[in-house]
Formats: sequence, structure tokens, C-alpha cells
Amino acid sequence: MSPYDLLPRFKARYDANNQEFAISGVVRPQAIDELGPSIALLRDAIDRVRGVLYVNVRRLTQMNNAAFHAFSRIIIDACRARPDLRFVVITSSVVGWTSRKFGRLSRIEPNITVEEYDSAFYPGQGFLEEGGFVPILRTQTKMTWRHERAILPRHGMRPGIVMADICCGIGDFAVLVQKEFQPSRIVALDHSISSLAYARRVMREFDLRGIEYTYGDASEMLLDEAQFDLVTCRHSLQIFNRPELILKELYRICRPGGRVYITNEKNSHCLGEPRAESIRWTYNEVAKLFAHFEMDVELGPKSRRYLIEAGFEDIRVETFMVTNLDGDPQDFADVIAAWADVYAGEMATRRGDGPEFVARFRQGFQDHIFAALHPKGYAGWPIWVASGRRPQ
Repeated sequence: MSPYDLLPRFKARYDANNQEFAISGVVRPQAIDELGPSIALLRDAIDRVRGVLYVNVRRLTQMNNAAFHAFSRIIIDACRARPDLRFVVITSSVVGWTSRKFGRLSRIEPNITVEEYDSAFYPGQGFLEEGGFVPILRTQTKMTWRHERAILPRHGMRPGIVMADICCGIGDFAVLVQKEFQPSRIVALDHSISSLAYARRVMREFDLRGIEYTYGDASEMLLDEAQFDLVTCRHSLQIFNRPELILKELYRICRPGGRVYITNEKNSHCLGEPRAESIRWTYNEVAKLFAHFEMDVELGPKSRRYLIEAGFEDIRVETFMVTNLDGDPQDFADVIAAWADVYAGEMATRRGDGPEFVARFRQGFQDHIFAALHPKGYAGWPIWVASGRRPQ
């Protein structure tokens, strides 16, 4: 047995419908003969197609030079023998070396184009990855945890399970879960390098063990399939422009019989008294603002439909209301103040909103804060929780 046999192997497949040759995993052959079936598959794909052949390397984690040159040689030779044929190589920013390495091919042959799959995939993500959003996320989790710690066991959480927290952000939910439920393993994945750096720093400072923070694209994860008892994805489907792709991946990495747990909002249902009308107007505008950036913060009640369409069964849905009566009302006010800074600040500016609109928009947030801190006031922020079981 060679050392290569001990490493995770790779997969190669051809999808005739999409004219796509895909290769994934670890490709480090010691002899080119090991690539024989894959090279034959690529050659066969080239012979079959007209127009364009997509070469998908989004899930290619490692490739040695021998393998790269073997596949590259076939593609370059095909360009010269078939000038009518175009190659589009699809890479991912998550595996940064692929864009650089395969990018060389486009400089050798004009018929080869290299596209980074996720370069424009998260149109609104930039607002939420900035360091300024960290205080919002920490305070939000502090307030929602009071409810979720009681809710989670009804959706599959229990000690000793293997779980994944996808789109983990700054990692505070994974930390709370680790302390409260003690899973045997938590993999926490996010697309934001700055958020993961913050999460890892907290883990070191708190001397925590058992959480594996991983950089990755939630729509195209490098995690093996069917390995987690519970997969959580909180407040995240609503900020991606294609949530069905994320759900497809959550389904894939969940074990048969395991559950996927999601939380989302319906921002237009945020409420407060007094000054209810101003508050209602502003949160209706929040929903429109996010829609402008291809995010759906009204997704909460749609969770059941999304889970059903993704193939889950035994769907469980419940709601809870975070209010100013949960602990310190100032925490609620701090969350709203942080929302106002981002929504009526950078996001409104980027959309091109005028000063009159921004002033009214911001006033609704101020009125929500007023309701939260008023001795007789009430302010609420509703959350939809849903989970589904992957069929056996």
C-alpha cells in the first residue's frame, strides 16, 4: 500500500446535462496511472461536447503538480485541436490556490476562462462581515439564547452529538452550545475571515476546547457528507440571495435521521408601543432595503416551505419574541441602535436614499428604542425557528 492510499481520495464525474467535468478531493498521485480513469473521463467529455465544457474544481482541496500538468495538458491540447471549443474553469475563493493555479491556463490559451464561483455570490454579505457588526451579533445572541437554550432539545440537540454550526459568524452560539449541551464535536464554518479570527481569539481567551472553526463557503462546503447529527444555520439563509443552495448543502452534510435547525426573521413584524406607527413604517422599509441588496429578512414564515422543498421531513416550526422584558431593556435598545447605525447608515447611503427618507427611517429606530426603555413600553423582535429531519 502506498502512502497515497492512506489519504482521502478524489472523485471525478461528468454531468452531460450541464456539460460539466468536476473533480474534487485530494489529487496527489505518485504515478500518472492513478489518474487513468479520470483522464479518460475528461477526454470522453471533450469528445462529447460542443460549445463550452465547464471544468468544476470548487471542491478540489489539494492537487500536486503531476496531476495539474496532466489535466492541463489535455485541456490545452483540446483547445488547439478544437478551436471551436471553449473551457470555463470554475474555482472558489475558499480554496484560494485554485484561482491562481488554474488562472495560468487562461494566459496560455484564450479559449480558457477561469471564473471564481463565489466572487459575487454574497451581494449583501459585506455589510455583515465588517467588524462594526460584531457588537450587534454578540448582543443578539445573548438575547436569543435565553429562548433557544429551551427550544434546541425539541429540535435534536442533546449531549454527545456531532454537530455543525454553518455560517457561525463570530462563533458565540457555538460557544454557548458547547458549554450548555457538551456535544462530542462541533464544526463551526463561516465565509468571513474576520469573524473566524474573532471566534478563534475568544476560544483562546476563554480556554475552550472542542470547537473546530473552519473557513468555507456554505453553498459549496468541503465537509464530507452525512457526518453530523445536528446542523444549525441561524439568521443566515435570509442574508443569502440563493438560500436553497445553502439548504442543499445542509441536507448533504446531515446524517440520515439527523436534523437541520434554522432561524430566520420577519423584520416587518418587529413592533413597539408607544409610537407603533413610526416603528411599523421603519421595519417595513427595512424589509425593502434588504430586498434591494438581494436579502430576504422576511424569510422566517417561509422556513417550512424551504425545508420541505429541500427534502426534509418531520418539519417542526415555532416562534419566539425577543422583548425588552427579557433581562435588561438596555440590551434590546443596544441592538436597535446598532441596527440603525448600519441600516440607516451605510446601507441607506449605498442605496442612494435622500436625507429626508433617512431621517424618517432613523426616527423609527429611535422610537423603537424609546418603547424599549419606556417604563410602560413594550418592544418586540420576532424569530422563526424551524427544523427538519433528513430521511433515513
